[in-house]
Amino acid sequence: MQWTTRGSVLLLAGALVALSGPLTATTATGAPGTPARPAAPAVLPYAQAAPHAQAAVPYAQAAVPYAQAAPRLPAARLAPSAPSAPADGPDPIDFAVVVDQSASLADEDLARETEAAALIGQGEISERSRATVIGFGSSEKPGQSPVREVCPLTAVDAAGRQQLSGCVQLLNDRDPARTGPGTDFPAAVRHAVTRLTEGRAPTGPAGTPAVPKVVFLLTDGRLDVADSPEYGTDRDSRQANGARRLTEELARARAAGVQIWPLGFGGEIDRAALTAMAEGGYRGACSGIPGSVPRMRVVGTSAGIDTALQETFAAARCARIAHGTVGKPPADLTVTIPPIATDGSLTVAKHDPKVRVTYYDPAGRKVPARGELDGSVFEVSGQNGPVEALRVTDPLPGRWRVHIEAPEGHGDREVAVRAIWQGRLRSAVVLDPASPRPGEKVTVEVRMQTRRGVVITDPGQLAGLAVTADLSGDGFSPVSFRLADDGRAPDTRAGDVRFTGTFTLPAGATGDLELLTRMAAPGIVSDRRPLHARAADGVPLVTAGLVTDAVTVHPGGTVHGTLDVTNNDTAPHTLRLALAEQVPGAELAVTPATVTAPPNKAVRVPFTVTVGPGTPLGELGGQVTAVDTGDGDRALRSTFLNVRVVAPPTWWDRWWRAVAAGAAVALLAGAFAGIRLAARRRRRDLTGVTLELCQEGRPLDSLTVRRGQCPGGAFAFTVDEPYGSPPTLRRVPGGSASTTHVLRRNGAGELLLRLRGGGQVPLRSGEPTGIGDHELVVRSGRTAPRGDGDRTGAGSRTGAGRQNRGSRTGRWARWPGAPRRTEPVGAPGARTGGRTDSEGRPGDPGAGTSPGTGGDYDNNF
Repeated sequence: MQWTTRGSVLLLAGALVALSGPLTATTATGAPGTPARPAAPAVLPYAQAAPHAQAAVPYAQAAVPYAQAAPRLPAARLAPSAPSAPADGPDPIDFAVVVDQSASLADEDLARETEAAALIGQGEISERSRATVIGFGSSEKPGQSPVREVCPLTAVDAAGRQQLSGCVQLLNDRDPARTGPGTDFPAAVRHAVTRLTEGRAPTGPAGTPAVPKVVFLLTDGRLDVADSPEYGTDRDSRQANGARRLTEELARARAAGVQIWPLGFGGEIDRAALTAMAEGGYRGACSGIPGSVPRMRVVGTSAGIDTALQETFAAARCARIAHGTVGKPPADLTVTIPPIATDGSLTVAKHDPKVRVTYYDPAGRKVPARGELDGSVFEVSGQNGPVEALRVTDPLPGRWRVHIEAPEGHGDREVAVRAIWQGRLRSAVVLDPASPRPGEKVTVEVRMQTRRGVVITDPGQLAGLAVTADLSGDGFSPVSFRLADDGRAPDTRAGDVRFTGTFTLPAGATGDLELLTRMAAPGIVSDRRPLHARAADGVPLVTAGLVTDAVTVHPGGTVHGTLDVTNNDTAPHTLRLALAEQVPGAELAVTPATVTAPPNKAVRVPFTVTVGPGTPLGELGGQVTAVDTGDGDRALRSTFLNVRVVAPPTWWDRWWRAVAAGAAVALLAGAFAGIRLAARRRRRDLTGVTLELCQEGRPLDSLTVRRGQCPGGAFAFTVDEPYGSPPTLRRVPGGSASTTHVLRRNGAGELLLRLRGGGQVPLRSGEPTGIGDHELVVRSGRTAPRGDGDRTGAGSRTGAGRQNRGSRTGRWARWPGAPRRTEPVGAPGARTGGRTDSEGRPGDPGAGTSPGTGGDYDNNF
């Protein structure tokens, strides 16, 4: 009897089930130990030759002992078929990571593929998503299968991510006895499509997939089934049949709504084949923005595969990637999450499971591995694997710090941190008029905020954002229109992050209206909450206008507004002021809450919105709406609150101007006092003053006060009268009034002399005063350089401290009354005829100097 390959596969499956219970080893099953799943088609009509049928029995016989010896994996967590969706959580995605395990890959390349697969498994932001990981090669001899499902389709919740962290590592264990060395793309795509179409509703509204289904295929080469018997009898026909089989499997993927995102690396890539795979699968996208439609990508080496796969994954699920820093443990790495992010994961490529990671939010607080902190929800997974991730719901925007440490010998590889995030924004919508009439033109204004209540005010965060709206209701076909923030009518100002558009309500509109806004940009999706309104019947009897102040307030402050009401009815109408779209945690109250509009009158009513003391800081958000309670709560007019809440001023904020003014006054007063003190010191300074010792009008010696020689404004000196020599003046550092003469100036600059042991007498510059048996003349002069006091006249000092007391030879010296003796100029002991400096150099002639001949003293003083 002739056996077909399909029949052999069924026989094989039956044999394995009989031997191992829940185990299965067909080409459509998972790793040994996983629950049995429906088998995918295992063969195409091309493989119908008798030799293949005869080979089927040995295949089945070889598979039995393999199934018996295969290690058992932990029982897989079955992904829920229809999980309930949280109202504000990110949309789920079902994805398969299909990894080339062919013989052309080096072990290092396979390890990098494995880490890349782990990164997107751990980094997925929705716990309602499902993931499977599949390795593939070829089937060339009995006992081999072209695919190996290492991770069954698993819900990516907390437990599922831990399971994925472990099972994905099985990709590194290539078994040549189980998987052939070729590259069977058709089998890999077939298996992935089969898994992703399990357990979900096939389509949603308008025939689109209810949940996006995506295959990420990693490979380093091209189709290679030349040695796979199921594709034909010879190598050439097998390759051709494999190419046709791939086309058929891609058509099946397109029909099932499964996208294919191929990612190649290395220099042997068949780019045309990868492009065909991307274009052959489902061409839908998560949004209408460029880059979200499936496309192939190639990187130079496997070293870039992790970054490329994360970026590809982000594009496929309408998320964004923020690249952080890299470093070797111990180190602090950082990555920035923007304010528009509402859901995200921080992924850490550790490479070594021994690396330990601690996470800190932008406020510097250590976040829990699982739990809540300041409105954010955290969940860490993969701590015991080479890839770890922190999933965050409503993350605090800013720079996050990731601290890494490792035991000795485990910190030699660089660790990289990245963040994958998505901003699921809420739209606040205002219609003008709030209840339009059929045929009336309506202006629509939209602004965005996150779940944390952060109102988006920076247009740079919404770069590339496209906003559209769909209006539906009874009596007309849906209407779509575009909203813009470009400053062109009806938009009032460009870049204020208020998107504006218009529509005309169809003439047939009756009753309720529903307006749904849609936002699309890289990393941004809308929450798809509709705005409900009602079409007005005829001309309204009551109209209203609302205006609120654009202000900055503190918690506990108030915002003023004005309500203008015109009531053309014959009866009064009661209007209620309602607050909507408030920031979470806002404590707002409007006063008065109701207003009565008298009949046939127009009134203006001021109102206030009180900001509670616990209102969070930042843009307030929200809107005020006036509704007519007598007309079924029909909305008359709405307006946005344009209010920013800031922290109340501190003591420094309130008084810094006064403190600064006082400091300036004190500084000026100090400067003035300093100037006066400096002037007083200058007036008391004796620097440059010359003291001349005279007798009967003839100078005997002189001494000039140098800078620094009069501390405290006093210059102490004495008169030395050595036996046989003329008297001289000598400075006495630190001398007291009891042992020396002291010359000083008072604050007015007047000279005062206190004689040794005597009283203090005033002096006039140039006038002599008695000092013992001699006379002292004090003269004010120019400031002299630092050094010892200059001497002039009979006893002027020369050299380094030597005195030239008049004209003398040997021990003889001339004093008043002694016989005159003439010596040639320059003779030893002769007067220099001028002042000398501290090094004995001739200086300028000064008052009282004598000629070098030793002649008469100059009496000009």
